[in-house]
Amino acid sequence: MAEDHVIDELSVRRALKLLQSGLARVAADDLLGARDAFRQSAHNHATAEALTYWAWMEHQLGDTALAIDLCQRAIGLDPDFGNPYNDIGSYLIAQDDLDGAIPWLERAMDAKRYEPRHYPHLNLARVYLAKAMPRHALQQYRKALELHPDDPAIQRAIEEITRLVQ
Repeated sequence: MAEDHVIDELSVRRALKLLQSGLARVAADDLLGARDAFRQSAHNHATAEALTYWAWMEHQLGDTALAIDLCQRAIGLDPDFGNPYNDIGSYLIAQDDLDGAIPWLERAMDAKRYEPRHYPHLNLARVYLAKAMPRHALQQYRKALELHPDDPAIQRAIEEITRLVQ
């Protein structure tokens, strides 16, 4: 029994180190290495974070279907973690499934545990702009600005859309 606990703790530590290694590889623009590190992390000790990062790499490398599946597995492990909901929404936007993206982005907004909280609002604003719904987009940009008040890009988007809808 105690031996199992030690083995489990070692797996958790190894998984965390692999997660950190994956993030360092992303920073170094080594997407294949990052994907391998995130995948190994998830195999050592599956967490919503490891699966979501792994999904991100799969999407970046062209396998969006696997990315969505991994995000759904992450949600199954931790439904309070908002990042995989937002990521599924953004992957659907990339596939031009705007209507399909909306409920995922809304679920990300409602998630108990999610950083950066303004991302799903920005993604939903993109959806509304693509659907020629600038007033709805403006609402989402304003919500994003409330959550991230010092972002000049959000401020510029609000100014541009405000000029459009007047």
